[in-house]
Amino acid sequence: MKKLLMIGSALVLGLGVTACNKSPAEASADSQADAVEASGDTAADQLNSQADAVEASADSQADAIKDQADTAADTTTTTTATTTK
Repeated sequence: MKKLLMIGSALVLGLGVTACNKSPAEASADSQADAVEASGDTAADQLNSQADAVEASADSQADAIKDQADTAADTTTTTTATTTK
């Protein structure tokens, strides 16, 4: 009885270990999936970098336009104040 129990346990253990081993096709598919995921991550990083650059450029342009508007407003105010005196 003990021998049957030991054989049964060894058989179950052996099947469990066999189930964990991947076939070459599964290993290849996993490798390809990892490569696709890495490629997607790289593309996403590049797009995020481009978006950051566009945002920085837009912020810079907005600041320049605000500065021009402030300068124009100051010039108008100064001219009006001088003319009013």
